[in-house]
Amino acid sequence: MTTTDPQRSLMELPTPPGPRIPAVLQVLLYPYRHRLIPLLRRRYGDVVAISLLGRPAVQLCTPELNRAVFAGSATVFHAGEGNRVLARVLGEHSVLTTDEQDHRRLRALLMPPFHGTAMRGYRDLMEGLADAEAAAWPTGSSIAAHRRMNAITLEIIVQVVFGVAHGPRLDALRGAVTQLVTAPTYIFLGEVITPMRRFGPWKRFERLLDRIDELVYAEIAERRTAPDLAERTDVLSRLLAVDAGDDRLSDAELRDQMMTLLLAGHETTATTLAWTLHDLAHGPGLQARVVEAVDAGDDRYLDAVVKESMRLHPVLYAVARTVTEDVELGGHRIPAGHTVLPGIGPVHADPTQHPDPDVFRPERFLDGSATPANWLPFGGGIRRCIGAGFALLEATTILRAVLSRYTLTAGRPSPERTRARHITLAPSHGARIVAHRRVM
Repeated sequence: MTTTDPQRSLMELPTPPGPRIPAVLQVLLYPYRHRLIPLLRRRYGDVVAISLLGRPAVQLCTPELNRAVFAGSATVFHAGEGNRVLARVLGEHSVLTTDEQDHRRLRALLMPPFHGTAMRGYRDLMEGLADAEAAAWPTGSSIAAHRRMNAITLEIIVQVVFGVAHGPRLDALRGAVTQLVTAPTYIFLGEVITPMRRFGPWKRFERLLDRIDELVYAEIAERRTAPDLAERTDVLSRLLAVDAGDDRLSDAELRDQMMTLLLAGHETTATTLAWTLHDLAHGPGLQARVVEAVDAGDDRYLDAVVKESMRLHPVLYAVARTVTEDVELGGHRIPAGHTVLPGIGPVHADPTQHPDPDVFRPERFLDGSATPANWLPFGGGIRRCIGAGFALLEATTILRAVLSRYTLTAGRPSPERTRARHITLAPSHGARIVAHRRVM
């Protein structure tokens, strides 16, 4: 009788193929990943070895490969370790940069502010702020939708997270966060090559992060002594008042969750909305159908519109997991220490998953053809974004406020291309649109 050594079989598998491009050149090409990966996939297949900001990585391009990672062991596929490039910004204790037991604990403590009752409480705030923003838009001239969406989603997330609208500290925080989310992609090289932080733009970026820390810690300290803490419904107050036995979040842990919510709950939704308004402005027929849904109170169709925008224009091209031991994916051996990248962009643009993938068709989300396996803007598995429901509610609320007032036309003759904006992908010229008041 013979036996097969599973480890030996794994070691005999080939490692993934990939381009023989120097790692430093791949770093420079990283902002163009949304164009480069489809080319590499055609040449090398669905499992492609690349360099991710100087680290060995493997891009995955199918729902089946993604599912293997999302359903895999949390001790083998470390999302927090895969997100290490974000640790200086989000913090060592962020729900996005921790793994295993630490991640489970933080996620459990963060869930209460995003359950159904809490979400219903945020709706009125979202509607009031969205209406005020839309009512202030200039008409008849080109505006950058991305800038306007960043302003309103930041205002919503600041008020939901901190529960206050005004004050010097919050005003300073708004400005600092805006600088942070508009930082160029090359800034993140300082997270890989740490000596760079002593020079030029990287040194200024470090000062910006220090200033944000100062503001957030001051807000935490003041809130801990608030006499009405138990009655407050903002996220910070809820986290300070959470009853989990003897478990409490430290100041450092609170700071990191606040930063995570501010950034993850602001920039991604703003970019999705900018793309949505851009595509409606360039597609009058589609816009007319969406306006009908707004006027009819058809929130299900509005939700499908936002989801289709997320599919057509993924803000994040992939998510990251670092493997703690050798694993097999797609017939290849992925060595321990490599980062695997379950692909969002590759799956969203795959015609075998979404027929006519370049066409904006919200009906995909009404006829069942778009599924949790081939629509992944919030990731998957136990690391799926806990703010997904919040983001969709926020996006549909803002979209309704805009389209109930305006007809949109394009601010530029041609549709805008995708460009990298730090780790996200955004409209190349800010999603220029022109708003015209509707004749009711």
